Amino acid sequence: MNDIIRSVLIVFGVLFVGLTVAAMSTWLERRMLGLWQDRYGPNRVGPFGLLQVAADAIKMFTKEDWIPPYADKAVFVLAPAVIMLAVLMSFTVIPFSSSLNIIGLNVGLLFFLGMSSMGVYSIVLGGWASNNKYSLLGGLRASAQMLSYEVFMGLSITGVVMLAGSFDLRVIVESQKAVWYCVPQVLGFVVFMVAGVAETRRVPFDLPEADSEIVAGFHSEYSAMKFGMFFVGEYLGVALISVMVATLFFGGWRGPLLFPPMWLALKMFVFICFFILLRATLPRLRYDQLMSWGWKVMLPLALLNLLATGAIRLAMG
Repeated sequence: MNDIIRSVLIVFGVLFVGLTVAAMSTWLERRMLGLWQDRYGPNRVGPFGLLQVAADAIKMFTKEDWIPPYADKAVFVLAPAVIMLAVLMSFTVIPFSSSLNIIGLNVGLLFFLGMSSMGVYSIVLGGWASNNKYSLLGGLRASAQMLSYEVFMGLSITGVVMLAGSFDLRVIVESQKAVWYCVPQVLGFVVFMVAGVAETRRVPFDLPEADSEIVAGFHSEYSAMKFGMFFVGEYLGVALISVMVATLFFGGWRGPLLFPPMWLALKMFVFICFFILLRATLPRLRYDQLMSWGWKVMLPLALLNLLATGAIRLAMG
């Protein structure tokens, strides 16, 4: 009975923390963008603008929940829920310490890749069901972009699996006692990070929702909490990629002095700030540049890292 209660508390704890991090990331992004671009961030609603998050939530809950009359209503309503479900399911296999996680799978890394690939269905279905040419273009862009960069993401972490000898995320963290994998797998880390930015559709890879070209892309026709689910899903995705980078390449919860989950949270915070810094500094790529960069640069780098890791492991026996 105690194990059941503990599991339920962990589930609700992870859900609460994940949604809180996603919500507060919107505030953090505005503050950091204001700092880096030498302008004000949110500073009117509450101390340091902290209540701006609550104001945004109230606005989304109270706006008219409009469905276009020409849309495929069932799919239109379902699409935003898919991305939320896929990202939240990915958090179930993240180890927050040696004994704290929702479920320990010996194929946890494969489960993460499977759930991340499900997110593309949300974008494609949302763009198609809107019956809007700009939304459809955004959905098509997202499908090509996410499917392409999933290939590089999978190849980039194969070296980590070789070194750890397991797909279990807890084993991968434990195997980084001597050295973090960001050192021997620096190419894999770079490719995974770039693929993660593309998977979350963040600048400079935000082509599926390029407002200067296709209005807002796949979510052009969405309003109220349906748009809010897409919005929160994006920031949940940023948090998920950040925590996965920390787990796979930077020792996860491992570190001196602090409580293990605090180390993981600190590392995740650093990479969330990196996502925001990209938005503050880089312009949006053209779509042909996006695809060329993936297949002509990321793929060779991922394969080179894979071959080098395999050769070193074979030489070491």
